[in-house]
Amino acid sequence: KSRKTANPAADSSPKLGADKHQDEATSKKKLSVKAAKEHSIPKDLNKVLENKAMETVLDLSHVKLSVVEMTCSGDADSEGIVSKSVSSHSDLIPGVYEGGLKIWECTFDLMNYFSEAEIEFTNKTVLDLGCGAGLLGIVALRGKADRVHFQDYNSTVIDEITLPNVVANCINEGRRMGSGKDRKASKPPSKRPRKAEGSPDMLNRCRFFSGEWSQVSQLLLSSNKPFSKYDIILTCETIYNPDYYSALHDTLAQLLDKNGCVYLASKVHYFGVGGGIYLFEKFIEEKNVFRTSMVKTIDQGLQRCIMEIAFKDAC
Repeated sequence: KSRKTANPAADSSPKLGADKHQDEATSKKKLSVKAAKEHSIPKDLNKVLENKAMETVLDLSHVKLSVVEMTCSGDADSEGIVSKSVSSHSDLIPGVYEGGLKIWECTFDLMNYFSEAEIEFTNKTVLDLGCGAGLLGIVALRGKADRVHFQDYNSTVIDEITLPNVVANCINEGRRMGSGKDRKASKPPSKRPRKAEGSPDMLNRCRFFSGEWSQVSQLLLSSNKPFSKYDIILTCETIYNPDYYSALHDTLAQLLDKNGCVYLASKVHYFGVGGGIYLFEKFIEEKNVFRTSMVKTIDQGLQRCIMEIAFKDAC
């Protein structure tokens, strides 16, 4: 089954391939030792976009995955996730590769919700958690967020997908998308690499992290760099595996500002891995830390939902 990246109508149910029967204990062990790392932004932004072909969706530029698959074969990908994903025909390999090479369906649901609900990012601190392509964080950045941090499990995803996408959307040529309801329809794909003409002010508001959630939380909270908790945390299709619920819940509890808000988009159920929006909602209720609200349901194809999460004692 071929990938259908950046296609909101695509069947985006995870395909676990040969690895779906991987021993659970081994998976958890691998997950726990995935150390956190902050990725620096290269001074030469043209290097970031070198050998990258760009496409456009909803007026946002993103790296063309097929080109990444060609350029990251072999030693170019230190984690080996590109070749493993391609060879196993799998979008998820638990504890090894967590789907960040693909733009998942619910990303577009949440982007549309930002417009409909007129979500305000101005002067906010935002975390794009499990960011993959980073489109949600880029929308927040374009919406004049004060700071936007991007996190993905895999360092290859940050270096080869997220960072190039942020750079491509921050350069002068890319300043097309308004925030919220001003967004225009997508334009035909542009496959030529762009030159980074520079918007250092936008990039200076960004930080990039890879690693398992608890490790990233520890890195942020123990860092010498100034850190304030997030006003808004955005996350899409990160609750497909119930084994990860505890780590995700703890990360949200540690990093969200006391009056902050999480916007989580998910399918009702993920076949083959067992997670889903109502299972995570029940998990949250049992923990008794957050209150939740289903703010939107999408009934096209497999039902999808957007959940708003905030602390129970928030104003």
